[in-house]
Amino acid sequence: MSRATSSSGRYTLRMGFLDTSDFRRFEPDKMQKVGLFETPQMFCDVYCLEPGQAQKVHAHAGATKFYYVIEGEGTFTIGDTTRTLGPGHLAWSVPDEPHGVENRGNVQLVVLVSMAPNPNSP
Repeated sequence: MSRATSSSGRYTLRMGFLDTSDFRRFEPDKMQKVGLFETPQMFCDVYCLEPGQAQKVHAHAGATKFYYVIEGEGTFTIGDTTRTLGPGHLAWSVPDEPHGVENRGNVQLVVLVSMAPNPNSP
């Protein structure tokens, strides 16, 4: 796999295909954000959450973000609404809308996440 480093220090794959299972990483003390690819327009990560881990509710000025559940179940907050979603489900926030995810289950949670525009671009 050929990699190039972006100005933010995250890598970008030069080819357009990858297996997300090769990039999963879990740590007992903190949710892991693993970069899959990044362009000046957007980034795409895999978030890996152990039971009890969370991404606190926050917002991004001028950016849209989505969460797509690959494995496990996550509790997602988008604006004033909170729902538990499983594999194949998608949640997204519009610019400036509060959002976050929590793993309240007993198994690992794997979520595909993307945001545009890319806040890491100069």
